[in-house]
Amino acid sequence: MSDSRPSWERFRESPFWPATVLVLILSAAAGLFAWSYTYAMANPTPHSIPAAVVGAYEQPRGRAFLEGLERALNASVKVHAYDRPDAARAAVDEQEVFGIFEVRDDGRVVALDVSGASGASVADVLSKAALETGERTAVAVTVRDINPLQPGDPRGLAIFYISLAAVIIGFVGAIQLGVHARTLDPLERIAFTAAYAVLGGLAIAAAVDWLLGAVDLPFPESWLILALTMFTSGMVFTMFNTLIGRWAMLPTWGVMVLVGNPSSGGAVSWPLLPSALGAIGRWLPPGASVNAQHTAVYFPGHQHVLPFLVLAGWSLLSCGVFLNWSHRHPGGRDKDPVGVEAGGAAG
Repeated sequence: MSDSRPSWERFRESPFWPATVLVLILSAAAGLFAWSYTYAMANPTPHSIPAAVVGAYEQPRGRAFLEGLERALNASVKVHAYDRPDAARAAVDEQEVFGIFEVRDDGRVVALDVSGASGASVADVLSKAALETGERTAVAVTVRDINPLQPGDPRGLAIFYISLAAVIIGFVGAIQLGVHARTLDPLERIAFTAAYAVLGGLAIAAAVDWLLGAVDLPFPESWLILALTMFTSGMVFTMFNTLIGRWAMLPTWGVMVLVGNPSSGGAVSWPLLPSALGAIGRWLPPGASVNAQHTAVYFPGHQHVLPFLVLAGWSLLSCGVFLNWSHRHPGGRDKDPVGVEAGGAAG
């Protein structure tokens, strides 16, 4: 018996319709993924690099050097004057500045102290610009790294990689709970998300520190940060799954991967990121994770509360939305089989 319905209606009710939608979405996602990472990290450019200056910087040659430095960096260096070198060093430890220019001998000598641990890419930019400016202004410039990266992580990328692992495995774990344990009740789902986050954070830290020896982690603190990151990522997916069902992967991927990872400051330090990304990144879970981990490893005793508040805030928001609207989530034992099945594999 022939189907008399219009072709478009038959197509909409066939399996070819969702397959076509997925083809278009995946194609767009591939382009956006390549665009976001290339835009953020392919050509790092200084935008606003805070630096400290002490000594005879008000002398004519000192002023000429600083003016030449600003021209070399297209006015992207923001100089903050300090009365004493130890005050400037404290600003480096608090990650308020990325280097110290100490102007000596009436401006004829400049000693630049960079902090590779604050950002290897920023240290390279400051060092190169300072040496070139010294040649042009007849100022003797010396450079030293007062807080170098660990030998096993010469480019400072290990922290980015372990945070990336926690983010991706975090929401992949939530997807897999929906596929293989969809009848979990809300509190049970949260508990199992926390369980794989704790064990996953331990596995990541152990692999990088104990097995590879790439980075000497402050183990309890790093483990906590990784576990909190993984839990937050898993609950963000669960929140979106509650709100929009099977399409939850789209906003999760957007927040955590397309925007969150490139803007985290892990691969490219935030002063070299496009300004908008540098501002947004620290308020998203990947950026908060990188910032907390970076401080824990390289600036012990100077940890900031903001990254933990950001991760906790996203976790509480996600858990609150999930618990409050859990009747909309496709999982749970109190759902009828037909309704559960309609929720899709992303449940």
